[in-house]
Amino acid sequence: MGGLETVFISETDQYLFAQGTHYDIYKKLGAHLSVEDGKRGVYFAVWAPNAAKVNVIGSFNDWNEEMHELKKIGPGGIYARFIPDVKAGEMYKFLITASDGRKLYKADPFANYAEMRPGTASIITDLSDMHWSDEEWMNARRRKDINMEPVAVYECHIGSWMRHPFREDEGFYNYREFADALVKYLKKMRFTHVELMGIAEHPFDGSWGYQVTGYYAPTSRYGTPQDFMYLVNTLHQHNIGVILDWVPAHFPKDAHGLAEFDGTAVFEHPDPRIGEHPDWGTKIFNYGKTEVVNFLIANALFWIKEFHIDGLRVDAVASMLYLDYGKKDGQWVANKYGDNKNLEAIEFFKHMNSVIRGTFPGVMTIAEESTAWPKVTGAIEEGGLFFTFKWNMGWMHDFCEYMKLDPFFRKGNHYAMTFAMSYNDSENYILPLSHDEVVHLKCSMLGKMPGYHKDKYANLRTGYTYMFGHEGKKLLFMGQEFGQEREWSEEREIDWFLLQEDLNKGMQNYVKDLLKIYRKYSCMYEVDNSWEGFEWVKADDTEESTYAFIRKCPSSKRKLLFVMNMTPMERKGYRVGVPKKKKYKLILNSDDVGYGGEGREIPEVIQAEKTPCDYRDYSITFDLPPWSSAVFSF
Repeated sequence: MGGLETVFISETDQYLFAQGTHYDIYKKLGAHLSVEDGKRGVYFAVWAPNAAKVNVIGSFNDWNEEMHELKKIGPGGIYARFIPDVKAGEMYKFLITASDGRKLYKADPFANYAEMRPGTASIITDLSDMHWSDEEWMNARRRKDINMEPVAVYECHIGSWMRHPFREDEGFYNYREFADALVKYLKKMRFTHVELMGIAEHPFDGSWGYQVTGYYAPTSRYGTPQDFMYLVNTLHQHNIGVILDWVPAHFPKDAHGLAEFDGTAVFEHPDPRIGEHPDWGTKIFNYGKTEVVNFLIANALFWIKEFHIDGLRVDAVASMLYLDYGKKDGQWVANKYGDNKNLEAIEFFKHMNSVIRGTFPGVMTIAEESTAWPKVTGAIEEGGLFFTFKWNMGWMHDFCEYMKLDPFFRKGNHYAMTFAMSYNDSENYILPLSHDEVVHLKCSMLGKMPGYHKDKYANLRTGYTYMFGHEGKKLLFMGQEFGQEREWSEEREIDWFLLQEDLNKGMQNYVKDLLKIYRKYSCMYEVDNSWEGFEWVKADDTEESTYAFIRKCPSSKRKLLFVMNMTPMERKGYRVGVPKKKKYKLILNSDDVGYGGEGREIPEVIQAEKTPCDYRDYSITFDLPPWSSAVFSF
């Protein structure tokens, strides 16, 4: 029958799903093109353990509520049926009759494609017709230790990155159009990865994709699953990795979604003190239920296996780890030891990370974890959660608070910029300047900066220099690379028109050159979690608010010296200690005219002299411009 396989659910499938270890369950539950007794059709299956009855309704049966009842196939609560002559492209829902007689019209939790919002039906599709040509990337990924590789992430929201002008619809780029435009841009800028927000299907644009109803479906806003495959394939062909935001922390209460799926708490915990986020108005997954754990872990593997995703950035990890997250007394229940740790969520993360990292070496799992929870990236045998990376939210907070200060007050907060290195070796970190920092009246990154208009750009160039020089992988949100002046909104594209301005074009050029240096010199990324890769030169120059440090690594003799002036005062005859009596070559000056600076020169090569400084026998001296950074190789 043209290669079409028969789909059915065996007793082994049911057993493994009940155990929480059927990692391919998405190939059985849902709607799958199949063949039975020589007839082509679709095999429908859904888990609804407390339903009185389940029917499938759709465009193929004129939404007839009685025509196609599913059969309960075992004690675990799975209902299934093969229906002949149903084809790809048909819309459908599961009509679940609850034990109290209510009729619930539910989208398929395992659907791979959904109706364009505001429609809520699932759509039958065939993922077997996707054709990949990224073998070179996939083979190379398996061989890499990502901790020792450059990771510079461009966080991106497809719907507001760029839009078609003068269109009657919303003007969204299709996944394919987006792929072609994005590849060109990321190659020019030299980012290594893109992190895509809001890919799993979600009903409300304003949630940015963080309130998911279709965990197994790329959103139809931008095209089909095959279009999304084209996007990932194209990025891989140009050596750009793809990270997805993934949201196992909570889900919305929309009537067609997972909430009270069969009239009872199936995916969520039945006790609202455990199963609901009062602040967010969402449901919390029941991590103590094996089938729910299976749903989520199989979903993570689905994106990795079926769409070749290179990493999952796990949203709101802290909200999963703490039972009292965002809750007042009386709104939460302690664990069996009487404290606030969610023991079942901890086990979920250990299970998830061990399966992903054990099965797919080279695939990253990244925790957005905002507290001091220990060993988020630590090994399981040492009590860790075994994530590949953790977002360094402490660094982000300190950096933003410091950079917002009037320069007069920076000397009193000097430690904010040095503190992160005191705990840097406790985790494998990513330094994030994400979408969360440029919304909800927090201002854009440029808007946070003090000073006159031009000063803001100079401040931000120097801030980015500090970030790229500091240990940790890097993440910038779209628009930050050219000095977006307004806060981000999902309702419009980012302000590309600013690139007609010299300051914004200069900022873009500067970030491009920072990325070029970051990727060229192995000392910038090879050792990101220990003092083997970082050495303070000036950590305590509080009076003048300058900083200096060296990046180094065992595999290369080439080192880089970073020097930053965080004030509007020129530092004439600025002297900085250096480790050796040799020549120091200037490779970056943030005050160059091409970057939007004033063009005050620093010598291209400076010979160190035997003048002690900063507890070193040798030093170099030069005029350090206001608000500026200089990077030297030696």
